[in-house]
Amino acid sequence: MEYFPDTSFLCSRYREQVFSPQVDVWMNDHPEPLSVSSLLLLEFRQSTRLQVRLHGNDASKGFNQGQADAMLRDLQQDLSLGLLYVRPVDWPDVHQITERLSATYTTSGGHRLADILHVATAIHLGMAGFLTFDERQRALAEAAGLIVPL
Repeated sequence: MEYFPDTSFLCSRYREQVFSPQVDVWMNDHPEPLSVSSLLLLEFRQSTRLQVRLHGNDASKGFNQGQADAMLRDLQQDLSLGLLYVRPVDWPDVHQITERLSATYTTSGGHRLADILHVATAIHLGMAGFLTFDERQRALAEAAGLIVPL
């Protein structure tokens, strides 16, 4: 069974957080490469850089450049080792799926575009499941028929 992660899963993989132990267990129990999209990697890298800016403006927020550098280095290492596999995506198809999900679930669920795009990408790629720690995204993925095991 193949699963597609969201940014919350990647963040818990590359920076110690409350869900990091669950991610470690998941990765150890599922040694096959984890499929990701270029959009997911872009969002992860962008959010990591944004956290550095937030930290620079207020030390109680975000994290420092050293932590960000380590996260981005570890992500690149996992890509190089084949632990993560960037799947080719037909973006017009993903956009059509996104529009259907948005029309059906956004008014009632309040979903962000990036979250809908990730769920739509998982559907487009034929994934059976979705890895997230975000409750709204969990609800969307489950409503769309994906298994959310964590």
